[in-house]
Amino acid sequence: MYAVIITGGKQLKVTAGQEIYVEKLDVEAGENYTFTEVLMVGGEQTVIGTPLVEGATVTAKVVKHGRGPKIIVFKYKVRKNYRRKQGHRQAYTKLVIESVSL
Repeated sequence: MYAVIITGGKQLKVTAGQEIYVEKLDVEAGENYTFTEVLMVGGEQTVIGTPLVEGATVTAKVVKHGRGPKIIVFKYKVRKNYRRKQGHRQAYTKLVIESVSL
């Protein structure tokens, strides 16, 4: 059984036992988190929401929080002596999907 969920402005297809990385959630490591914004549930019978599937939930366990690799943002304008270098590391939450229920 699989589901398509919305988190952090992105849509993800998830199945039970899968590890996913999402935008940082305000939940402690080791706790469970329930996604209620489920767009679609598939398996033996596919249910597509309009826009969300009523009563469908996806439960996940929070493994850890972290920060991704450094991205360099470099702005430059030709012949204007304008250069700006900035680094960015995106915060994430690692989850393990425990169950998909309809």
